[in-house]
Amino acid sequence: MERFSEYRIMWVLVLFDLPTETKKEKKAAFDFRTQLVKDGFTMFQFSIYLRHCASKENADVHMKRVRNFLPEKGYVGILCITDKQFGSMDLFYCKKEKEITTPYQQLELF
Repeated sequence: MERFSEYRIMWVLVLFDLPTETKKEKKAAFDFRTQLVKDGFTMFQFSIYLRHCASKENADVHMKRVRNFLPEKGYVGILCITDKQFGSMDLFYCKKEKEITTPYQQLELF
């Protein structure tokens, strides 16, 4: 079995819509984003953050962490997909197709 298979490597996506009407809600949304970044997530779009994980087991750890710092209000979705699925995404900027660039560096130590 290939150690770094595109079917074993996972991406965790956190999609959210949080209220920001009051100061308290704005702070909660800011704190949630901050916690995502602290846990290694990168902003993909304003309300979509993603994280590269070496395995399903590692992805499960990060999904559990996100569940532990969910804000009191708002909608949050957590999605886990394979690297193969992530790589087959069509990405556009305006009407021009854009190449998918991965926001991580893969390091392999022997």
